[in-house]
Amino acid sequence: MDVPGNVGCLLANNQGLCLGAKGTASEHSAGIIVAISDLASKLDPTSSSPVISLESNDK
Repeated sequence: MDVPGNVGCLLANNQGLCLGAKGTASEHSAGIIVAISDLASKLDPTSSSPVISLESNDK
């Protein structure tokens, strides 16, 4: 949350269960975020866990 421009943070387990949300992050999006993370990690299996950054027109 200390990174400039960051408005929310979501922590979820590998099955999509929300473990915590801060800022404007929604607990309800945990499942889809985990699915995106799983697909992103398959792009380069040799790298560490991906960091997902979502942007929209208003945020």
